[in-house]
Amino acid sequence: MKLVGMLLLVLLAFAGNSVLNRLALVGNGAIGALEFATIRVIAGAVALIILVRLRDRHLDRERRLPTRAELSAAGALTLYLLGFSFAYLTLPAGLGALILFGGVQITMFAGAVLGGENVPRARWIGATLAFGGLVYLLWPSGTEAPDLLGALLMGAAAVGWGIYSLLGRGSKDPLSDTSRNFLYATVPVGLVLMAVGAGGGAAPDVPLRGALLGIASGAITSGLGYALWFRVLPTLAPSTAAVAQLTVPLIAMAGGMIFLAEPLTTRFIIASAIVLGGVAYAVLSPKRDAT
Repeated sequence: MKLVGMLLLVLLAFAGNSVLNRLALVGNGAIGALEFATIRVIAGAVALIILVRLRDRHLDRERRLPTRAELSAAGALTLYLLGFSFAYLTLPAGLGALILFGGVQITMFAGAVLGGENVPRARWIGATLAFGGLVYLLWPSGTEAPDLLGALLMGAAAVGWGIYSLLGRGSKDPLSDTSRNFLYATVPVGLVLMAVGAGGGAAPDVPLRGALLGIASGAITSGLGYALWFRVLPTLAPSTAAVAQLTVPLIAMAGGMIFLAEPLTTRFIIASAIVLGGVAYAVLSPKRDAT
């Protein structure tokens, strides 16, 4: 029961990032997408560094320059953070989460193929179904079709998170590595913020409500959420971990309906069934189907 409770908290945290980001960008006290991403990554870095220091307070942490692998991971994390924030200027919370996690699965599937992994036939079928669901979701058709730019930005975020996940599979100390990645990602995100501010000639407007939502997203649903995920992950079979994440878009959709009054469309229901069904089939099918 303790494991189930921790896993539920992780899934709520992942979905919470979508709801908090969307909530911060709309309505009274809305914050800019770039400002939100900046606050989020800084808050996440601070929270993770504090966790590492509390865990290893008896150790003297070595000071060194970031490695190439850490810089690559920080770059992928930056792509995810910026694409994620800007996408939610136009996408509902649940729809954005569906595109994100569908894209992440496809990205990681492609990484496995390029890495020479022997992919079972069932995973080919499941990935094809998931991709078909995304194509159906994004295909222009009346008012139910999502904003194309927002979908592309969330697709870029999915690629960033997928690459980041692939790079982190061999981490021996995920908590410490993630704290470094968040810390290094503050540099490019901050540079983009300064460049935009310099080009516009005006200081960014950071309302208190938006700032607090950014801090909550960075420190709680990102920093603490990822830390808890790293604790739960070793106790789960890979297929169980993958299937558990498939519930995130549905949780985010429910959160969007509760906190943002977002509508539930027929297109979203059908696309969700295709994407989540395809990925579930891919990860649950027995390995004896390997070709």
